[in-house]
Amino acid sequence: MPTAVQVTKTGGPEVLEPAEVDVRAPEAGELLVDVAAAGVNYIDTYQRQGIYPMELPVVLGLEGAGTVVEAGADTGFAPGDRVAWQGSIGSYAARKLVPASVAVRVPEGVSLETAAATMLQGMTAHYLVASTFEVKPGHDVLVHAAAGGVGLLLVQLAKARGARVIGTVSTEEKAKLAREAGADEVIRYDRDDFAKLTRELTGGEGADVVYDGVGKDTVDGSLASLKVRGLLALFGASSGPVPPLDPQRLNSGGSLYLTRPTSVHYTRTREEIDWRSKELFDAILAGQLNVRIGGKYALADARQAHEDLQARRTTGKLLLIP
Repeated sequence: MPTAVQVTKTGGPEVLEPAEVDVRAPEAGELLVDVAAAGVNYIDTYQRQGIYPMELPVVLGLEGAGTVVEAGADTGFAPGDRVAWQGSIGSYAARKLVPASVAVRVPEGVSLETAAATMLQGMTAHYLVASTFEVKPGHDVLVHAAAGGVGLLLVQLAKARGARVIGTVSTEEKAKLAREAGADEVIRYDRDDFAKLTRELTGGEGADVVYDGVGKDTVDGSLASLKVRGLLALFGASSGPVPPLDPQRLNSGGSLYLTRPTSVHYTRTREEIDWRSKELFDAILAGQLNVRIGGKYALADARQAHEDLQARRTTGKLLLIP
């Protein structure tokens, strides 16, 4: 069995190569972890393609969960601790060095697979509703790809904050999942004008915020869906990068706001990491947040996971299991 999946050249899913990769002993501030599960995310596909340049060869994967085998000095962790992380490259592996600065303890009652499925997408959903645009009761929120990994979490977290949530999806199966997660209204954006329907559903006003991880295919409609002084949080680009935008478009749309947030800027301190992860784990333990694992793949099948993700054949979270 391979010990990791690495990329030696950029390209399509075929460049993901199972490999034997040695892992050194941990130094001060590091944890050696047996990986129980690694999360698959769209950012992995950007890195694989070279959209986000990486030094090659590289083992992909920014999040996971597992059990500490050995702890370096000054970590605050010990062998046997169950930990999860996001923001540490190299998680597509059976064993990995994790900086203690990004590791969090997984509480009893939360499985390692659920923890791995929560970290990057859960932290993303949390910062979007708690920090990028602080969702409050009475807000109208539009969530694209509402049955995706981030989308399902966004729907649940926005509803918990008292918002009215409109979700967009591409199939009836995904519409059902979005409704089960709490979406008040669901729009099939593959066949309907979601901007027009969003305005109708909000009495002509538009949404307070649009959470858009789709990008090129939806950005124009997202801007058209906003109320005066509304905010578009463009946090991903699953359909491709967004072309350059004339700032006058924001003016004509109603003095709109546009931001392109990314997780690293919302997890800059230990306090932020602990705050976000604790709220997510507490919600899971309380039964208020359901983390849907949409697919599990053997580590050697990372290529198939990437193909399924980019073809939009998936719902919820995809995991690689070493």
